[in-house]
Amino acid sequence: VSRSLKIARRKFKVTVDCDFEAVIRACGNPDRESGWINDQVVSAFVTLHHLGIAHSIEVWDRDGKLAGGLYGLELGGVFAGESMFHVTKNASKVALVHLGKLLNDGSGRIIDTQWMTSHLESMGAKPIDRGDYCRLLPSLMALAPILSRLPGRPESS
Repeated sequence: VSRSLKIARRKFKVTVDCDFEAVIRACGNPDRESGWINDQVVSAFVTLHHLGIAHSIEVWDRDGKLAGGLYGLELGGVFAGESMFHVTKNASKVALVHLGKLLNDGSGRIIDTQWMTSHLESMGAKPIDRGDYCRLLPSLMALAPILSRLPGRPESS
């Protein structure tokens, strides 16, 4: 985490699973390039959220407005990130850092970002060879999920 991001984190409040639908809808903003999150996707993921499988990290500004966040599926020790957004600079990065801290229990959990971007690489993401990923999956899937055990309450970043 860069020094500037550490400073930026102080400007936000971070919560987990407090407003899942607002996060997925913000990720699905039709004005965003390559938008794919329609009402059917929202409905399916909201159902998965109610089942404790889909989770969101919300980042709020000092005025209590949603500034950014991310959502995805937690399956065992794999968090499959689906999408992230920000309306305030660094808010999506704050969400990702917070997620990483929550999942970092020493068991080797991973955040599957689906593809590598320079943005993710700058934050420490590393590619995993498909064969290695497939070999890791059985042990990762055997881990108990973390996020579904958290109370849906504000988390400090």
